[in-house]
Amino acid sequence: MNLIRRGFLGIFLGAAALAAAFGAPLSAAPLPAPVADATPASGPQTAVFAGGCFWGVEAVFRHTKGVTKAVSGYAGGTKGEADYETVSSGRTRHAESVQVTYDPAQVSYGELLRIFFSVAHDPTQLNRQGPDHGPQYRSAIFTTTDDQKRVAQAYIAQLTAAKAFPQPIVTEVAPLPAFYAAEDYHQDYLAKHPNQPYIVFNDLPKLAALKEQFPARYVAK
Repeated sequence: MNLIRRGFLGIFLGAAALAAAFGAPLSAAPLPAPVADATPASGPQTAVFAGGCFWGVEAVFRHTKGVTKAVSGYAGGTKGEADYETVSSGRTRHAESVQVTYDPAQVSYGELLRIFFSVAHDPTQLNRQGPDHGPQYRSAIFTTTDDQKRVAQAYIAQLTAAKAFPQPIVTEVAPLPAFYAAEDYHQDYLAKHPNQPYIVFNDLPKLAALKEQFPARYVAK
């Protein structure tokens, strides 16, 4: 869904209609912690997650203790197609993604995965997320090391075995070819537009869930 359509939804639909169209917040309970986690590392580390519109995913990680930076962008495709209008066509290999820089002394890669699956998105929705449809909104984990790949695949297997979701997890795990930062107006979008209807009904509930489910991890900004 592009920015124009998001704006029209805010203008023409009432609050009740928006709530019905966009659906309910995610689960009220956190998922189990990963049994396997990344090998301890020193210094800043990066992880890249895709889970629908990057506005909400970025906001969740911006408010996660131990995360020093979260950047909205595009992953999975080429540099020449890494712009919002082209990616929104759904004809590139890109997914709207968020590059997370974190301090492994404060939060582990496995814990970031737990937050990603618990509150940042619904990993059972194939090539869509809420009101947004297309492969650019797919659920994906773009790994930067073999260790990340090992932990991500193990956690998906753990959640599948535990039947943590009523439907199969469709999250893809793929090596990161490159990450391209999105346009400036997409960065920190939730903080700049907290009253926009799309944000109110899709993304603020994710922050509320983060605060409720992971109170020790939530950082107000």
